[in-house]
Amino acid sequence: MANAKEIQTRMKSIQDTMKITNAMYMISSSKMKKAKKVLEDTEPYFYNMQAAISRILRHVPDIEHPFFSVRHLVPVNERKIGCIVVTGDKGMAGAYNHNVQKLTEEFMEGPGHYKLYVLGMVGRQYFGKKKVDMDGSFRYTVQKPTMHRARLISDEIVRAFLDRELDEIHIIFTQMQNAAALETVNMQLLPLKKASFQPSSLPVDIPLEEIELSPSADVVLDTMIPNYLTGVIYGCLVEAYASENNARMMAMQSSTDSAKAMLKDLSIQYNRARQAAITQEITEVISGAKAQKRK
Repeated sequence: MANAKEIQTRMKSIQDTMKITNAMYMISSSKMKKAKKVLEDTEPYFYNMQAAISRILRHVPDIEHPFFSVRHLVPVNERKIGCIVVTGDKGMAGAYNHNVQKLTEEFMEGPGHYKLYVLGMVGRQYFGKKKVDMDGSFRYTVQKPTMHRARLISDEIVRAFLDRELDEIHIIFTQMQNAAALETVNMQLLPLKKASFQPSSLPVDIPLEEIELSPSADVVLDTMIPNYLTGVIYGCLVEAYASENNARMMAMQSSTDSAKAMLKDLSIQYNRARQAAITQEITEVISGAKAQKRK
């Protein structure tokens, strides 16, 4: 058994670490709440944008637009697939980064040629050591997502898709289902699916309102869809940022709970060591007194 001084030193070290984990928990909690508030404030605009695209498709369901082109003529094994991967800039968030990396690697096992656009320092360091085609221009931080950053990403992937450098574009990020459950999601950004813009339950005989598209439906969609994609990407970045901080909160809470349990065990050990030392001192005093008495 360690002596009382060694146990005290260890307890002091654990208490100092627990102060750090408590502080990180509070910081992550504040960041997560702010991120969720920002997302709630901006969601209505992009929901309305989605509804507007849905209205256009209801009036011209047979429209052939490049953003909806699935490119059937490209063989499955020759399809060029771009994937935006959203990881964190740092660790200490449980399995948050590992789950994103794992899903990305599983996705890349499918047919086709894959190109990664990795956001976050952890993901760039991880995939930089792998033999994968990784774009080097997406060196954006994932801290405090902004609409400007989302628009830069959107402009790049739209350009690559329209120039046929890529046939499909996906984004892999983490979604927060609730305060205790996180889910890593693989969402297809391009080509868009017309079915995703159709309401799940629409009466058959509902009359269509009259709308006028100027100069044409194609030109209107050329403007609306890039803005819609910017909103989707921004939502994914904010959701991932909130999920990362939520994962860090849970990891720090778990660390704090473990530290408390260790302190409880060490406190018992300290009391036993202290009691043993006192008992030994009493025994030595009694033995010395007996020895003096015999003399």
